[in-house]
Amino acid sequence: MKSLEALQHAFGGYLTGASEVIPPGVAGDDRADARERMELYAGAYRARLVESLGVDFPGLWGMIGDDQFYQLCLEYIRRHPSTWPSIRWFGSHMEDFLRNTRPYADFPQVAEMAAFEWAQGLVFDAADSPALTLDELAALPPERWPDMRLAFIPAMRRLNLEWNIPLLWSALDRNEDVPEPEPQEYPRGWLLWRRELTPSWRRLDVDEAWALDRAGEGMCFADLCEGLLEWIDEEHAPRRAAGFLKTWVHDGLVAKIY
Repeated sequence: MKSLEALQHAFGGYLTGASEVIPPGVAGDDRADARERMELYAGAYRARLVESLGVDFPGLWGMIGDDQFYQLCLEYIRRHPSTWPSIRWFGSHMEDFLRNTRPYADFPQVAEMAAFEWAQGLVFDAADSPALTLDELAALPPERWPDMRLAFIPAMRRLNLEWNIPLLWSALDRNEDVPEPEPQEYPRGWLLWRRELTPSWRRLDVDEAWALDRAGEGMCFADLCEGLLEWIDEEHAPRRAAGFLKTWVHDGLVAKIY
């Protein structure tokens, strides 16, 4: 049993590029030696993983070009061998890989592109969930509002981006002229979500980003209004919070109120 386990470990190490040692027991013949035979397996295996990463990160691919993307994928495969039963999750370490691996770490915009694309994938794959309607919100008794808390649908994600990544991604997706990556004055909040089968995203004002994050953590409506006093006067804060809530419900983000 141990010998089989050792063979499997060595075989996997060669396929992922973690080792160049030919697994014991792999023999050559008159058509190909042992290394050539292993390279056939390894090449096909890595090509499938590269293909999967290309599907998950087309914007990253377009941003850095074919050759750089291929080399990036090979290094990613070496550092993060696939351990998932499903290839769907193989790219889950890409953002961290790009932030912490040179030369990619010197270009933070590439990690942000990966984060943006991975969030899109998570939103698209997330489970369906019934969403609260505006009629149901309007029927809520006024005395419930101060203490109410929100539960959001699974198909939404929040990101803070320091670069003009959504603009770059849209241009790449449409095969248009791609603008230069530009850092923003300050990190901008973005919301990504899916309604039925349609993924969407939009930029958030700083107060809405704060309110959405706190609501997701379970903060009640009264405390949201109080927290908004950092940006808005006491008279207008409740109206601003109510406007956020109406927008979130209209966009199908709120699963329920409790």
